[in-house]
Amino acid sequence: MASMRVGVVGVGQRAQLATHVMSCEDAAVVAVADTSAAARHRASHLFGTDVALRSDYHELLDDDLDAVLLLTPDHLHVGPAVEFLRAKVPVFVEKPLAISTEDCDRILDIAMTERVPLYVGHNLRHAPVVRAMKSIIDEGRIGNVKAVWCRHFVGHGGDFYFKDWHAERRNTTGLLLQKGAHDIDVIHWLAGGACRLVVAFGGLEVYGSNAKAKSSETSDRRLNDWYDESAWPPSALRDVNPSADVEDISMMLGRMDNQVLMSYEQCHFTPDYWRNYTVIGDSGRVENFGDLGGASVSVWNSRRSGYRADADYTIKIDPAEGDHGGADKRLIDEFIRFVRSGGETETSPVAAREAVATGVAATTSLRAGGQPVAVDPPDIAVAAYFARHQE
Repeated sequence: MASMRVGVVGVGQRAQLATHVMSCEDAAVVAVADTSAAARHRASHLFGTDVALRSDYHELLDDDLDAVLLLTPDHLHVGPAVEFLRAKVPVFVEKPLAISTEDCDRILDIAMTERVPLYVGHNLRHAPVVRAMKSIIDEGRIGNVKAVWCRHFVGHGGDFYFKDWHAERRNTTGLLLQKGAHDIDVIHWLAGGACRLVVAFGGLEVYGSNAKAKSSETSDRRLNDWYDESAWPPSALRDVNPSADVEDISMMLGRMDNQVLMSYEQCHFTPDYWRNYTVIGDSGRVENFGDLGGASVSVWNSRRSGYRADADYTIKIDPAEGDHGGADKRLIDEFIRFVRSGGETETSPVAAREAVATGVAATTSLRAGGQPVAVDPPDIAVAAYFARHQE
C-alpha cells in the first residue's frame, strides 16, 4: 500500500490532474468524493477499482488521508478547504483559490492558524513557455521590467465557458477572475509585483444573444464534451446557458505595487485559442508566439529598428507530452514533494490570493463603467507566514 494516501474532491473536467499522483513514488489516490454517480463511475476508471467512492466529501475525513485535492467548481472550494485544513490534512486547491477576496483570506488565515500545507494549482508557472520567459527576465536580458501585456484569445470560449456553470456570476464572479486568474498570476510573477489599482471595460457581446434552452440533460457534461468545431461564426453556437451573465470580452489595465504597468485582454469568440505575453524592460522586450502546444520566445534587446522578425535571441519550445505542456504533472509532483518535505514552491497561496483580488477588483471596475478600483493587499502577517514556510 502507498505510504501517501491522497483523496480527491470533485471528478469533473480537472480530475485528470489527479492521475499524476499515481506516477509519484509511493503515493496513490485512495478515495474520491463527488455527488454525481456518473462522476464516481468515471473515478474508478481514472484511479482503479480499489479506490473508495464517496458521495459526500465529509466522508473523506474518515479515510486517514495524507493530502487532498479539491477539483470542484470554483464556488465550491471554500467549504472543503476549510474543513480539511481544520482536520490537519494538507490541501491542494485548483485555481482560482476562491471567487471572492474574502474567501481567499479566510482560507489563508486558517492554513496559517492550523499550520497545514496549502497549495494552489496555478499550473502555468510550470509551463515551459512561461518558465522560459521568466528565466530571460531573471537573467536581465531586457533590463528592469516596466510593463507586461497579455492578449488571451479564447477560441473555444463559447463551448468551454458559456454552456455550464462557468457562465453564471454566482459560480465564478466573472471570467476576468475565473479564466483570467491564470494570466494575472503569470503577469504578477513575470513582473515581480501585484496589482494595487485597476480599471476595466467589457461586456457580453456575442453569447448573450444566442442563448437557447438546453435540449437534453446536461448536468454531467464537461468542457470538452461541449466542443462543437462546426459552429462558426460564434453566433451560430447553440445550447448556450440561458442564465449566462458573465462577460465574453474584457480588457483591464493595472498598476502594481512596484509601479510596473500591466494590461490583460480576454476574448471568448476569437477563431484561434492561445495566449500572447509581451514583457517590456528598460533595455529590451520578450514575447512568445504559441503557448502550451509548442512555442517560440523571442528577445529584442540589441538596437533600435523598424519591424523585424529576426529577433536578437529566440528559444524554440517544442510541444511536450501531457496536459498544458507537461505543466500538470510538474504541478502535482511539486505538491506531493511539498507535503512530504516542505521547501520552496513555484506556486504561492498568497500570489493566488493576489490574482483573485485583482480579478475581483477588475470585474467591479468593469461593471461600474470603468471606475478605478483599488486592490487590497493581503494581511502582512499572513504574507510573512507563507513567505517563511513556502516561498
